[in-house]
Amino acid sequence: MDFDEILAKCGNSHRYQYLLLAFYGFLMLVVSMHYFSQNVISFVPDHWCYHEQLRNRSIAEIEAIYKQFDKPSCTRLVTLGDDSNGTNAIASVERCDRWIYNYEFGFRSMNTELNWVCDAAYKARVGQSLFFVGSMCGTLMFGLLGDRIGRVKAVILANWCGFLGDFSTIFTGSLTAFSVTRFVSGLAADANSYLMYILLIEYVSPSLRNVGLNMVMGIFYSLGLIGAAWLAVLVGNWRLFLACSSLPLLLVTLFYFLVQESAQWLVTRNDIDGAVNRLRRVAKINRRVVSDEDFKAFRSYCHCHYRITATTAAEKPDSKLLDMLKTPRMRSSAFKVLLIFIIVVPCYNTIARNVEGLGISPFILFSLNALMLPPAGYVQGYLQDVAGRKATAVSWMILTGILATAAGLVISLGQNRNVYLLVGLTLLTRFGVSIADGVSSQLCTELIPTCVRGRGVAVAHVVGFAASFLSPYILHLGTYSKPAPTIIIGLLFLSGAYVCLLLPETRNKKLPMSLAEGEEFGKGEGMFDFLHQLRKQGSAEKKLEAELKTKEVQESK
Repeated sequence: MDFDEILAKCGNSHRYQYLLLAFYGFLMLVVSMHYFSQNVISFVPDHWCYHEQLRNRSIAEIEAIYKQFDKPSCTRLVTLGDDSNGTNAIASVERCDRWIYNYEFGFRSMNTELNWVCDAAYKARVGQSLFFVGSMCGTLMFGLLGDRIGRVKAVILANWCGFLGDFSTIFTGSLTAFSVTRFVSGLAADANSYLMYILLIEYVSPSLRNVGLNMVMGIFYSLGLIGAAWLAVLVGNWRLFLACSSLPLLLVTLFYFLVQESAQWLVTRNDIDGAVNRLRRVAKINRRVVSDEDFKAFRSYCHCHYRITATTAAEKPDSKLLDMLKTPRMRSSAFKVLLIFIIVVPCYNTIARNVEGLGISPFILFSLNALMLPPAGYVQGYLQDVAGRKATAVSWMILTGILATAAGLVISLGQNRNVYLLVGLTLLTRFGVSIADGVSSQLCTELIPTCVRGRGVAVAHVVGFAASFLSPYILHLGTYSKPAPTIIIGLLFLSGAYVCLLLPETRNKKLPMSLAEGEEFGKGEGMFDFLHQLRKQGSAEKKLEAELKTKEVQESK
């Protein structure tokens, strides 16, 4: 009796799994607020250099006066001239040292309070870059811990780092202090959620994994984004916003008492007794009766299939990540997984963070972007169930690349662009990138064997965040060529679609637990074999679950 069979007996789509989804939803809520707090505190509203003669002018009048200059936000005036409308205003060669801000909904961001605009605008970009550097280090560190001390403990430690970094940022006023605190905050980014994602994948049924997991992720991540934007408006100040958004991260500590450690991970650590104890608790919560004979059969299976590795390599009690590179097929899959993360993660970050300069309030655009996530999660889960991971990933990467390029072409029209068309294309791109990111992440996670899944996913995310180091600078290219960021994203997505074609499909198949199973996974599968699978009627995930239930009924008789 393998793990999938014993889990089906204990319940893989019952009360405990729904409880896990609820905890995951809460985690997505606080994690999204943490992840995008960097954007919220760095919002830069419309601004112009201060001048005494502008003291009693309205924002519309100030904007009209500066509109005649090439760089209206950073041009300093000598005088407004004789004309009361300012059409004869004379520009100064000196730099601005004071600004007039048109605050969005009255929110005073870090950039406006510290005057990190114009020549000092790079300072916020440096902080964002250090956030991604911290993400690289934290993802790798907590990924290693996830495979060493367990998924649950690593999730808690990661969220503690997120709280410490965000709360410390409140007291910063210099670039050095800001960079250090953003680095600490970045340690938690991604690591504070993907380990819980792995835990869920290892505990829930394939059908619940497809639709339920993605729906929960989309809904609560969306609520977190909307909450972040309007919490900032409510409190009105970036320091108060960080205080309010960081405190909920401490509540994740309660997961230690509420969430069972991954039984599948315990099996790969040769802790069969620990795995059985966790499965017994899951069965108790699900009100399922599992006989001792079933657990004995499971123990026997684990001893035969997973303790062999430990006895033949006593000097290496557990698999190492580098062992993935020692066999040809696992090595090839590992490099393809890394390449997908290098492409998708920077694209996702660039699109998700690009909410300024589109002719609409960043708070409103943030909320509209967030509303794209629940339907994206449902569509992703439905398509994965019907068409599989590979077909969904390839098709949506191509479609998102086309949408991003189209948005870039509209941006290139400058003042003649249609704001509604641009916002519409931006939202569709956000919808597409959510699906492409979610399905490619799930495909890659399922390909990596359980024994090194925490470390493997960590390394993949680290590489992705390393590439995301360029994300702020891709956006910065928009100051020289408006359509450049979206065109680059479009080309990257088309490249990512090709790489996905080279990976095996994971739908309908039991996830590999050992490196040996990972080496055999998808063997003999061609690049376009998934197209033939689309013609088959029904869902093989449901067939697999039906087989497990049938076995259960037969054995109960």
